[in-house]
Amino acid sequence: MHSLTDTLYQFDSSWILYADEHLIVANKPSGLLSVPGRGPDKQECLLSHLLVNYPDAKIVHRLDMDTSGLMVVARSTEVHRHLSRQFQERQTKKTYHAVCAGQLAVESGYTNLPMRCDWERRPLQMVDFKQGKGAQTHWKRIKQSSSSFLVELTPITGRSHQLRLHMKSLGHPILGDNLYADPESLKQSKRLMLHATSLSFTHPEQNKWLEFHCPSEFNI
Repeated sequence: MHSLTDTLYQFDSSWILYADEHLIVANKPSGLLSVPGRGPDKQECLLSHLLVNYPDAKIVHRLDMDTSGLMVVARSTEVHRHLSRQFQERQTKKTYHAVCAGQLAVESGYTNLPMRCDWERRPLQMVDFKQGKGAQTHWKRIKQSSSSFLVELTPITGRSHQLRLHMKSLGHPILGDNLYADPESLKQSKRLMLHATSLSFTHPEQNKWLEFHCPSEFNI
């Protein structure tokens, strides 16, 4: 059932940052789905690789296919329920690094732009002040070059494509973004320059606050 004979990705033990009998913390590569998609050509994903060694793995949350970085995976129904509740109630903390086009006029800021699905252009999302759901992101510039910058993004909410759409709405699309970037920003990177660099949550069984960090390899 979980055969990976025709995979595009070779599983590497370095993907696993932490594992115990209750959960796994993994670093998902860019270009790999979090869970299976529709069709036989979209069955390879982080979950399919994990199931080989962790047959009890259950996905709690997702990253876009082209986004790399940290994900926590449950190993029981009860742990899955507990972690899912933490995400729903915003008790977890996540930060991302991204490389975006242009120059930022200020060092840090806060974006509050409600979002909804752009039904006619799915899977794209759009800003909609009437029908959109609240979406908030804190951002802080880390490094600036002549034509791009490295930024730390901290989402308060977890809407689909939130960071990608918010940066585009600020006039600074993420480089390599095949959904939201302009042609010039798209061709500046072969991959989406977005990486989930830190993830913190309460261990469901140990009741301890855990913090994981996985720096991006982005250079500007």
